[in-house]
Amino acid sequence: MTEAKRGKVHLALDPEQCQEAIAYFERMKEADSIPSYQLASDLVNCDKDKDMPRELFGFIVSLYKDSISKGSTDAMNDLGALYYDGHGCCQDFTKAVHYFTMAAEHGNELATENLGYCYYYGRNIPVDYEKAFHCFAYGAFTGRLVSLYKTGDMYRKGYYVDKNPEEAFRIYTRCLELMTNHEKWYVAGPVYLRLGYMYLDGFGTDQDAFAALRCFQEAERYLYSMVADGDVMYTGSLKAAVSGQERARSELAGKLPARSWP
Repeated sequence: MTEAKRGKVHLALDPEQCQEAIAYFERMKEADSIPSYQLASDLVNCDKDKDMPRELFGFIVSLYKDSISKGSTDAMNDLGALYYDGHGCCQDFTKAVHYFTMAAEHGNELATENLGYCYYYGRNIPVDYEKAFHCFAYGAFTGRLVSLYKTGDMYRKGYYVDKNPEEAFRIYTRCLELMTNHEKWYVAGPVYLRLGYMYLDGFGTDQDAFAALRCFQEAERYLYSMVADGDVMYTGSLKAAVSGQERARSELAGKLPARSWP
């Protein structure tokens, strides 16, 4: 990637909108040549809480394509993820599926998991729970906790497999047992949210409004961090964690004694 193109993109950025990206370009002036994949990955993580300008999005696409031409399966997957999220400007599920499929066919485990999401939600392809389940089951087998809790979702809802809330509850609980400190920041929030509803409704486990409240509170803590870090697709989950606490508190309030202190 030429220095001229980097400079052109740099000049096109709004200092108010892209403070981190501009600072990164400034630091690059004194750095040696940076591999395309690293440069793209670093720029994706800049200003994650804001919409990405089209100029920067296009520049990152060109960087990923350069890495793909050299055989990088991580670049294939990450380009798919860039289109899947869209960063507020260029979402394209068709292209996302294309690059996820390309990476998955080359053995990239994260791409297989991402492809599972596309089949599960029907992202510009027909919903196919069988293919989604196989993608998630493969990821779970290779130790991916997101894939593991998504298999739990399929047991909880009876998608492709027979509905089995007890198995879903065991899977979610197992995710909490297995996750590392690093994995907590992108696994714990969604898992605690699911467990909160299961405790609240007595679905797959004994009904326990207090355990539900605790799970919803933990979910809110982790989901807030995810959304604040730019994962805006979890905004709805964050709101659900807050409303879940209200439901749990209402259940608990009904169990308090009727008499009051005089």
